[in-house]
Amino acid sequence: MNWLNLLKVGPQYLLPQHLLSSGMHRLANCEIQWLKNLLIKGFLALYDVNLDEALESDPKAYRSFNDFFTRALKPEARPIHGDGHDLVSPADGIISQSQKIQDNTLIQAKCHDYTLESLLGGDISYAEGFRNGNAAVIYLSPRDYHRVHMPCDGTLVSMTYVPGDLFAVNPATVETVPGLFARNERLILRFETAEGPVCLIMVGAIFVGSMQTVWAGKITPPYRPTLQHWDYRAENLTFRQGDEIGRFNMGSTVILLTPDGQHDGLSALPTPASIKMGEPLELNEECNDETDHRHH
Repeated sequence: MNWLNLLKVGPQYLLPQHLLSSGMHRLANCEIQWLKNLLIKGFLALYDVNLDEALESDPKAYRSFNDFFTRALKPEARPIHGDGHDLVSPADGIISQSQKIQDNTLIQAKCHDYTLESLLGGDISYAEGFRNGNAAVIYLSPRDYHRVHMPCDGTLVSMTYVPGDLFAVNPATVETVPGLFARNERLILRFETAEGPVCLIMVGAIFVGSMQTVWAGKITPPYRPTLQHWDYRAENLTFRQGDEIGRFNMGSTVILLTPDGQHDGLSALPTPASIKMGEPLELNEECNDETDHRHH
């Protein structure tokens, strides 16, 4: 047992996670000029943020801290290294895990695993399609770009909000809290692609004051007590690879799932490894210099 991690993580069990996250959401969206400028200045002092790639490079021009935190980038800052069919990273961050799913079990960390069914909010029939499939976890630190984009061309089938805890998702907490990704609040986004189903899961965390999507707007807060499901099959919500689909406030995690035999390169990525949105997520013969570099 890593006692240092336990000392770091232990207090999170006692904190009023949702209350603190709601408070952070209100603070992050405050438009009082001196306060939001102070928050942004403090953040820039703590983290190495490259504002040269931001669409708005003047930190004082943002309406609120959250407006700054979820800032848009210049189109040329994130070229899309894909042809629409292969997978590219949906977000900036660290690939913390890349694995072949063992039957219905995913490994979170040493001595910790969790099931597909628990990760997918108890949807047993949907989980069946990902048995022995592929999974990758991308951790977004506070300094990262926090918009989430389509990893490939696809059509939105449905979205499920799963209520849960709001533990941090940093490496120390992932190594310490059993079943973390299956117990934290999350959004399950189901897509159908030319190759088959792709699942993208946005995992909430403490101080992630808001999760939102481009089709439904802000999902949290408020924090709902029960599972909620939205069916979009009749709406033909189709997205191209690289299109924005959602965003986080503060750091969090994105998990990608694909079935066995579909995008198997997803389970063979080096970890931990830094990645930018739009960079290839599959190590195979398709990821070479001939790949189409599209800009969005």
